Amino acid sequence: MKPESNMYAAAKTWNPFKGCRFDCKYCGPSFKKQAKRQQRLCQQCYEYEPHCHEDRLAKIPSAEIIFVCGDADISFCPRSFTRRIIERIRTHNIKCPHKTHYFQSKKPRYFEPFLSEFPDNVVLLTTLETNRDKGYRKISKAPLPSVRYQQFKVLDYPRKVVTIEPVMDFDLREFG
Repeated sequence: MKPESNMYAAAKTWNPFKGCRFDCKYCGPSFKKQAKRQQRLCQQCYEYEPHCHEDRLAKIPSAEIIFVCGDADISFCPRSFTRRIIERIRTHNIKCPHKTHYFQSKKPRYFEPFLSEFPDNVVLLTTLETNRDKGYRKISKAPLPSVRYQQFKVLDYPRKVVTIEPVMDFDLREFG
């Protein structure tokens, strides 16, 4: 079976918010390439500038797993709009409580004000490509891996996952 998403099997992306300013060397090109197909529809999508799509709140995809704002880093989303996304999931859960919603960010502390608001079917994710901070600024403006790890570790939330992508050089003992 072919996965619905390049990142997660049985998942579809829902993008009421798009864009990022971390300028990661490894993900920027793929998202920008995807956005070129949108150039006529939304210049901000094409330029991968963080922005909200009010009209996309209404339709949550029909999939087992919903990758919320998968074409973005939600930490650039205005908090008021993130709350609207969470509320939309809550109302959608009345009809479809079996779905799982992934919220991923390279700035995990962004999630702190929402921890008590997330429905039970939300999973928080962060990405760690390496455990090495040295040289990281050459590839991304995201919080350093050690900072990201600490931010994620202290989040008092029961459903958390660390993804490792892309896999870069790392120290096995420290990273494992």
